[in-house]
Amino acid sequence: MNKTQFLCISFLFIWLAVPSCSSRSKKISQQENKIFKENLVKANKGLVEIDQERIDAFAKRHQWNMQVTQTGLWYQIIDSTQNEKASTGKVAHLKYQVSLLDGTLCYTSDSLGIMRFRIGQGGVESGLEQAILLMKIGEKGRFILPPHMAHGLLGDDNKIPPRSIIVYNAELLNLTDN
Repeated sequence: MNKTQFLCISFLFIWLAVPSCSSRSKKISQQENKIFKENLVKANKGLVEIDQERIDAFAKRHQWNMQVTQTGLWYQIIDSTQNEKASTGKVAHLKYQVSLLDGTLCYTSDSLGIMRFRIGQGGVESGLEQAILLMKIGEKGRFILPPHMAHGLLGDDNKIPPRSIIVYNAELLNLTDN
């Protein structure tokens, strides 16, 4: 059993144990609640560490010189410019390609069209919004989004499986007000 499987089984055990405890006593004590939260935090930290190890190995294997934000977004700006920088409230126009760490291509602007979204209003992965805020018009970048910044525990119910790390190759074509 690998570390990921162990953490997932531990998380499921904790998740199943709490309802059975609460059925015996309608009230969960503050101590039980505290222990439950502490165990969830430990399980989540373990999963984040595993994701970071996988991303680090991937970036090294591809010889990508990437930086990491405090939130866990991995990024590399490839073609730097002196153009206008992305900011909250602007509408970003992106050419993009989304794939999984194993190389499976999920989505691309070539097949779905240019992506447009207002920065700061959600509707896209939180990691993508953070990534765009690092860019200027005309720049290209590589971004690796861990699950908590992408599609989380459930995936997107289409091409991105649950708990997937995704890779964005993006070019910020333009920023507009509308």
